[in-house]
Amino acid sequence: MVQAIRSARGYLSKASQLAPWLRRSADSGPAAPVSAFMAPALDGAALAPPREAQETYPPEPHPIQRYRAIWLSDIHLGTPGCQADYLLDFLKHNESDQLYLVGDIIDGWQLRRGWYWPQSHNDVVQKLLRKARKGTEVIYVPGNHDEAARQFDGMAFGDITVREEAIHVTATGRRLWVVHGDLFDGVVQHARWLAYLGDSLYTMILALNRHFNRLRARLGFPYWSLSQYLKHQVKNAVNYIGAFESAMVDEARRRGCDGVVCGHIHKAEIREVNGQLYCNDGDWVESLSALVETLEGELKIVYWTRLLDAPAPAMRRRRRAAVAG
Repeated sequence: MVQAIRSARGYLSKASQLAPWLRRSADSGPAAPVSAFMAPALDGAALAPPREAQETYPPEPHPIQRYRAIWLSDIHLGTPGCQADYLLDFLKHNESDQLYLVGDIIDGWQLRRGWYWPQSHNDVVQKLLRKARKGTEVIYVPGNHDEAARQFDGMAFGDITVREEAIHVTATGRRLWVVHGDLFDGVVQHARWLAYLGDSLYTMILALNRHFNRLRARLGFPYWSLSQYLKHQVKNAVNYIGAFESAMVDEARRRGCDGVVCGHIHKAEIREVNGQLYCNDGDWVESLSALVETLEGELKIVYWTRLLDAPAPAMRRRRRAAVAG
């Protein structure tokens, strides 16, 4: 008796799963014999899901943003602090006629201490080379962490030209001096040991920043730089940044330029300093920022703290699960 009840329940369950197919058949034409549907179900065979449940369509692609120029600096490839995934996402969705790499692209200081080069860092290099091959004018202005490249001033590697400094003329006619900025950092120039010590401490702060943002991501919050927040709360750091900005714009004026574009201090900024335009494109270990010039000649800071293609892996997993089911 118990076995009969269980069997009846099983048949009812199978029949309820068949209801959508029966209704669809009734709507589209003469109904097929019930036995044609029930026979496989009564044999215990697995029912295939509707065809539409097996097909998962990718999301609409995000449009590519076009600029006259893009400035990137302080990427620090070769360190765990480099946010390569965010940078790759940015490079994928943004194109420009000119692309300036304003120093500290590869962190030679850290690589001398220990080798660290994951696939994502190699992908960044390949993406930059691909942009150069496809017609983007890529100009590489080395900084202090990749200063070894300065000896190749004027040479080109893979369609990327190395320059110690550059002059960019905007669509509105403004002349901007492009340089990393470490040559105007007294610590880097006159107290090298202190610069190395500071770099080691900074690396520790960035490690804390990575763990902090990993926790934020699990809780559904966007990227936020704890290390940058701490740095800007220190009065001496704020004073140092102010002195650095003044030194940069004064030198730009001396060179007959209307402003300067630099990196080095990991603080994205566009503002007037002493009557000159000061632009800092930020970094890709803390602020995840770039400086861009629109087609009309307007300068903007772009913060890339959300991955546009983040849902893609989940979409692929759902597609594989649907096919497997």
